[in-house]
Amino acid sequence: MIVRNLNDIRKTDRNVRSDGWASARMLLKDDGMGFSFHITTMFAGTELKMHYQNHLEAVFVLKGTGTIEDLGTGEIHKLEPGVMYALNAHDRHIVRPETDILTACAFNPPVTGKEVHDESGAYPADAELVAAD
Repeated sequence: MIVRNLNDIRKTDRNVRSDGWASARMLLKDDGMGFSFHITTMFAGTELKMHYQNHLEAVFVLKGTGTIEDLGTGEIHKLEPGVMYALNAHDRHIVRPETDILTACAFNPPVTGKEVHDESGAYPADAELVAAD
């Protein structure tokens, strides 16, 4: 059994910050669950262009408001508490937080904890392998 406290995770290197977001990585690849689980805050006033080419992601909004734009279709969806979106087709997208948005996210395959978005908005397929090169 794995039991972790969000406040404890936020004080470790499992709390990753980048431009426009901070992600507390509660479960990672080395936990052996087959997915990773994150509590992520996307900051108000940012525009987060992402394209997870190597991962599928599901996101559940806990707090805050904003929009997500599907760059493949041009559709824009409202984000607010209770809304879930799943990037089931490696969807290119932009999240525009109006307020800070607090989310719970799951990634498959799981991330290692070392990932940050590259210039295309993606995480590498396996950050441990990239770091070893």
